[in-house]
Order: sequence, then C-alpha cells, then structure tokens
Amino acid sequence: MTFLNRTDTPFFKKVSLAIKTFSFTELGMFSIFLLICLITGLSLMWTLNTRFLVDVPHKGGSLVEGIIGSPRFINPLLAISDADEDITSLIYSGILKATLDGNLINDLANELTISEDGLEYTVVLKDNVYFHDGEPVTTDDIEFTIKKAQDSLLKSPKRLNWIDVTTRKESEKKIIFTLKQPYSPFIENLTMGILPEHMWENLDSDQFSASIFNTEPIGSGPYTIKKIKRSSGGLPILYELAPFDSYALGEPYIKKLILRFYSNEDDVLSAYEKGNIESLSSVPPQKITQTISNKTTVEHSPLPRVFGVFFNQNRAPIFIHKEVRVALNTAIDKERIVQEVLSGYGNVPQGPVFLESFTKDGSDDIATTAPPSKTDAAISILTKAGWVLNPETGIMEKKIGGETTQLAFSVSTSNVTELKATALILQEEWRKIGAEMDIKVFETSNLNQDIIRPRKYDALLFGEIIGRDFDLYPFWHSSQRNDPGLNIAMYTNISADKLLEEIRLTTNIKTKIEKYKDFEKLILEDAPAIFIYTPDFIYLVPRKINNLTLGNVTTPSERFMNVHDWYVQTNKVWKVFVKNN
Repeated sequence: MTFLNRTDTPFFKKVSLAIKTFSFTELGMFSIFLLICLITGLSLMWTLNTRFLVDVPHKGGSLVEGIIGSPRFINPLLAISDADEDITSLIYSGILKATLDGNLINDLANELTISEDGLEYTVVLKDNVYFHDGEPVTTDDIEFTIKKAQDSLLKSPKRLNWIDVTTRKESEKKIIFTLKQPYSPFIENLTMGILPEHMWENLDSDQFSASIFNTEPIGSGPYTIKKIKRSSGGLPILYELAPFDSYALGEPYIKKLILRFYSNEDDVLSAYEKGNIESLSSVPPQKITQTISNKTTVEHSPLPRVFGVFFNQNRAPIFIHKEVRVALNTAIDKERIVQEVLSGYGNVPQGPVFLESFTKDGSDDIATTAPPSKTDAAISILTKAGWVLNPETGIMEKKIGGETTQLAFSVSTSNVTELKATALILQEEWRKIGAEMDIKVFETSNLNQDIIRPRKYDALLFGEIIGRDFDLYPFWHSSQRNDPGLNIAMYTNISADKLLEEIRLTTNIKTKIEKYKDFEKLILEDAPAIFIYTPDFIYLVPRKINNLTLGNVTTPSERFMNVHDWYVQTNKVWKVFVKNN
C-alpha cells in the first residue's frame, strides 16, 4: 500500500486538478488531442505488428476438379487412362518423387546410392512411413510391386521398365536393384507407386484387373479416399479425398479434394461453366477464352511432346529426295499453326530434342540464300533440284529414271481436333509450292493398330511423348524401326545410333547434353521428319489455390506433383515463428 501511495497519488492528483480548471473549450481541445494520440498510438502498433506478421499456410479449404473418363485402374501397375493416372498419383507414392524443376527427390526413400558402374541402386526407406490403413511400408512391399510389374501375365504397362532388373532385400528398410547393364534413365522407374503387399498378395495375376482394390485403393500417397459415389451402372463418378496425416512429405493443407468424372469434353466444360467444378485440365486451347472466368487462373507449361510429320521413305519413294523433305519443311509457317491451332499455347521446336538448353547449331540448305517468303524459298529449293511446275495440274514434276514423278503423297493422322486442323494448314501451304497432299484421318485406335504398327503410311502427322528422362532411343535408333519400336520415321544413321547408345549409359548431365546436341545436328542434316510444334499443358484452377506451380510437367497427372504444398486458407504469425526451409 505504501508503494501505491508513493507512486500514484501526486501525479494523478495534479492532472485531475489541472483538468478541473479547464474551460469548456479547453476541455474539448484536450479531448480531441487525447483521441488523436490514442488513434496514432494504435495505428503505430498495428503497423509494427503487421510488418512483423506473415501469412502461412493453414489446413482447411477445398477444391472440386472435373476429369474426363471414369477410373478403372487406380493402380500404379495397371493405370492406363488419364483418369486412372490422375487419382493414382494422389493415392500412391513411390521411392522417389519428381519435383517442379524436373529433378527427383526422396519420397518413401531416406537414402539412394548408385554404384560407380551404374549397375546397383541401393534404397534405404525412411522410418515411420505407412499405408493409409496404418500398416508400415517395407521393402517387402517394394519387392512385391516390382515382381508384379515384371509378371508377363499381368500385362502391366510398366513391365518394359523392369525387365532384367533383379531385387535383393537386405532388411525391412534396405533393398538393392541390380541392372544387367548401365541405363541412366532407370532412376525414373523409382517414381512408380508402391502397392501394399498385405492387400494384394493373395490375388493371382489374372485376378488383379478384376479386384475391387483397383477402385477402392489403399496407398501411401498424399490423399486417402473418404467417400465414393457411383453411377447406376456401378462406375465411380465422384471421389472425395482427405489428407493423409502420415504422408512421407508432410500432410497436405487442403482438407477436401473432390474429383468428379465426366464422360466427354463437352460435359466437363458444361460442368465448369455452371460452377459444378472449380478446376479442370487438358482444356482445348480454342476454348480457353470462352471458358475462363474472372475467378480463374490459366496455368500452362510446355509438354515434352513433339508433333510433326514423319516421312516413310520405304513406302513413299518421293521422300527419298532430300530436297523434297527440306522444301516441305521450309514452306510451313509453324508460328501460324501455334497461333491458329493452339491459340498460342505452344512453341515451335528446333528439332526432336526437348531440352530448353539445346539450340539449333548449324544451318540448313537455304540459310543464307532464302528468298523473302517461305513459299518462294521452298520453290527455289525444288527448282534448283530439277523440279518443274506443271501449269495444268499445278503440281511439281521431275524426270527420274526416264519417268515423270509428281510431288504427291498422303499424310495419315488421328481424328483429333488439333491434328486435323494442322493437316489442313499443311495441305494449304504445300499446295502453294506445287505439292499435292491427301489427308487420311483415322480413329486413334485404328491409326495405331492398322497404320502405325505395320508402317502403312506415306507420311505420318503424329506426336512423340518423350518423357522426363529425354530418352530418344525408342524413337530414333535404327533397331526401333519396326513394331513395337517407335521409330516411325524409319530413320537409320550409324552415328546417330552410337550417340543414342552412349547417352543411355551416361549419367553426367553435361556430357549427355553435348551428345544430344550432336545427335540433333545429325537429325537436322538428314531431315527425316518435320518438327512442327510442342503443345502446352493447360490447367484451369481457381485463384483461391495458393502455391500451385506446374513446373516441368510430362504427363497430365503430374499437375499434382506438389499437391501436398497447395493451400487455400492462411494464418498470420510473427516472422520469428516461421521455419526457414
């Protein structure tokens, strides 16, 4: 009490007495001054507080996405459709995981070491990694998954990736993969999702595809299934996913992820326009402007897919003449195709190698003498080689072996909007130089089975899906000219073969890039194909989703690469409490 009397009484008594002597006007001015001081003080405190506060992700929120198709195989060994792969990427996790910058990081793995000879890959699992049902992930699950992938009876699309690979378990946490020969792209295989052995072990390979676990899966990925809604026919039409709190890379922030499935493109676009879904991918470029709203962000990223015209010189002798191949390439306004067909969502490739660091080094036959227009440049190439325009037919002709050969051929392609539109532009521009092109359109399944596999085409307007490992061996090595190889240009070059073989054995990135540059020079010199465009992957998402970046997407399902880092809601905290990554 003595303390209070000593410190409190004199000062406040003096202030109180002073205020009582104020006139009415002085009292009003004092009150205003006091109010200003109070407001200023509070404002200063708020400013200082705001300066030291930051937004951080907070668990909560939702996202409703539309997907074309109905998932049949939510299974890393059997997934074949985009719908399968989309939900499989959310439910399952692999030993490694791709990142936005195109690198690979540990997912289930705690440690990965590669032997100096490139033959052994040793994996040590993290502690405390689990499946959605609470069972631990062990090397038993990894070995089981790999052996099932290798099983010819299962007919897994992943089987070719694991042929001649042996596994050896050292413990529940350590496993070793052994290759027969070095193969640098092998590391990509370690991103494949791992099956829980305890759920699948009693099923024979011929029972796998019919198992209910394909539509009601248990994995170890970022999301787990909370609810399934089916159509009257029993097909899944909606999955509600919830975050997996034991996910190896951290529990996702978005609390509810709903995937709605639609039978076709028109239905999913209609659902988007009605607001029944908030996001969708693989939108046709032509429909972007009429589809997006002011609440939408258009995310897009180049896909490692090169579309072009591949010449079959074995079937169409007209393409044996290099000047014909070069002239056809020269005549095309590729930027026009990117703008008109892809609405600008794409790029013109330099060649078959999909690496931004690669540049076209060298010159073609017309680099220093090209006339002002592409049409004139192409005509000049042909006339210098002895081709003459027939004024009656409007087609270029040339005497070859005593016979008159017309510059006429067919181009086969798929019944896909972008490819058909591209074919019409090619037909128009090639007609200007006296080349007669017949367009043959096939349904995709028929094109693959009846045209591509037996190589029954003069030229093929098609795309090559290269993948993150940029392995071009299947597309250009001479050993791959016949089915099931993918060398649809029927290309043969000993030097190119040697480079492709060396690239597969090379783990040094700089060396690999230099060899790819040398390979690309050979392709550009030989001109076995015309490389027209690389499309962008397009993803419409609501602006409420934060930290969403597509990065280096190689397949549509990879839009979910960092889904565990996406967030809708935030909290404000002082900077000192934010962890620095």
